[in-house]
Amino acid sequence: MLAAALCLVACEKDTENGSGSTTKGDYVDLGLSSGTKWKNANEMNPNDENGFYDYDLAMSLFEKNMPTKEQWMELVNECKWTWTGMGYRVTGVNNNSITLPAAGVSHITYVEGVGSYGYYWSSSPNGSENAWGMRFFFNGSNGVYMCELPRRYGSSVRLVR
Repeated sequence: MLAAALCLVACEKDTENGSGSTTKGDYVDLGLSSGTKWKNANEMNPNDENGFYDYDLAMSLFEKNMPTKEQWMELVNECKWTWTGMGYRVTGVNNNSITLPAAGVSHITYVEGVGSYGYYWSSSPNGSENAWGMRFFFNGSNGVYMCELPRRYGSSVRLVR
């Protein structure tokens, strides 16, 4: 039920992209120094009840449009992050914004953190077993940082161009 509520907050304009996953929404210019535009909704894996992707599947479907570690760091460093109670509203220097839902993370056999924190894949590997991801949580102060995550875990995917 909470996953459905998160989708209501973050999902817009569903379209099938031909790869078996659902593409949502448009790209938003946040005024970042690199010129990177961020999708305004997560990609949702139709084969996972939480919409998560493991790293290898995400890379096979979206490699060219997955953000690098550096693009995530730019988003963290150049934008204002405001906790909404269900994730973060990320506002760029031009006052445009996107929302990153706190969708949690899948540890293969269980999901945790829905509504409390979020993990998002980057396209940047970190060895043969892990990849870089962006993690956020809220505990009275902002907690947004890059972390290692095992590639077999399920995480959210947000695209860039």
